[in-house]
Amino acid sequence: MKFRTAASITVVTLLALSAGCSGGSEPNTGDGKSFEFWSFTGINQKASVDEYRKTHPDVDVKLTEVGSSVETAQALTTALAGGKIPDLVLIQGDDLPKFVQQAQNFHDLREMGADKIKGDYLDWVIAQSSAKSGQLIGIPTDVGGMAMAYRTDLFRAAGLPTDRAAVSKLWPTWSAYIETGRKYTAKTGKPFVDNAATSVFYQAVNQGTEKYYDPQGTPVYATNPQVRQAFDYGLQAAQAGITAKQSSFTSGWNAGMNQGQFATIAAPSWMLNSIRTNAPSTKGKWDIATIPGSSGNWGGSYLAIPKNAKNAKAAWDYIAGTQSPQGQLEHFVTSGALPTTPSVYTDAKLTGFKDPFFSDAPTGTIYTNSLLGLKPFLIGPDSSAIGQEFLNAITNVEQGKGQPAQAWDAAVKNIKTAIGK
Repeated sequence: MKFRTAASITVVTLLALSAGCSGGSEPNTGDGKSFEFWSFTGINQKASVDEYRKTHPDVDVKLTEVGSSVETAQALTTALAGGKIPDLVLIQGDDLPKFVQQAQNFHDLREMGADKIKGDYLDWVIAQSSAKSGQLIGIPTDVGGMAMAYRTDLFRAAGLPTDRAAVSKLWPTWSAYIETGRKYTAKTGKPFVDNAATSVFYQAVNQGTEKYYDPQGTPVYATNPQVRQAFDYGLQAAQAGITAKQSSFTSGWNAGMNQGQFATIAAPSWMLNSIRTNAPSTKGKWDIATIPGSSGNWGGSYLAIPKNAKNAKAAWDYIAGTQSPQGQLEHFVTSGALPTTPSVYTDAKLTGFKDPFFSDAPTGTIYTNSLLGLKPFLIGPDSSAIGQEFLNAITNVEQGKGQPAQAWDAAVKNIKTAIGK
């Protein structure tokens, strides 16, 4: 979901290759006192590491934020082919299936204790990191329940309601959301939303009962009407003149968020920390409303340990210490990342939590409600690549580089070229 640049691709490739081959086929548990950790940017993983260091001051966690989630997965692929591997790596959900297909490259976490705790996690989430053999390669860190963040001060200036219940009623559907954007922009002359690709298309496409693959694993991205409808919503937003044309996770996007260049941004639970980090001076100016369509899931990540990790024990201790139900609950309170452990969904720390940065919005309740009744779809080995081409096509239209009437066909053609089917 984050966009690539040639420079950053070069950086992650060099990172993976620079130290040469990891060597050896037997796993090394190490001394338990240090480990190399690769994460992707934009989620402030450093905060989680800092919290762990407080209770484990004798453990040296060497954190590297490699790049975007796509770039981190690419660097890991390169490393597994013969480069310097990390001891622990964070893998975004859409990138996970291709690694599950190569489960032999990772520790089976059941042998390290995961067999005793796998029942703690949402069934459909833990299932995504399980190979056909039963091998478990990852422990889920969070799930991306959906909502819409909006600036109350900018809504007030535009004559729109600011109460989160009233705001939610403005957009029961994506068509209503886009129409609200037209009214806002007509009134203020300013953009309503950051961009059409991630804040509209990528939300809508993650609300369907089926996405890029059918339940049997056959690619259906080109024929699934739910994907086409989400794509059309993205095109409508791109053409409506309501976007700031700021692609997610870029420097312009960061600055625009801080400067109030747009009034809304799609905010799965993990996005809350990005808003806090990128726009600290906007505390108290945001609130959280229901996502158009009311429910869905975007994202969620997994911690995995490569097979030849030199410090597997320390890496597992970090997983066990941070991803327990209580660990995930505490992380939610500090970061907003929604736990994957349903046992805490009724905990008062979650249900009663009100986030002061977001006008005391009851984010625990809002995000868990967005998952109720959700029927998860299959994420396939090329879901990330497929999604990226759809995002690119909508962004091209938004930036005036592509023709709306040709965007769908262009995206499908590029996908077939990228994945070979």
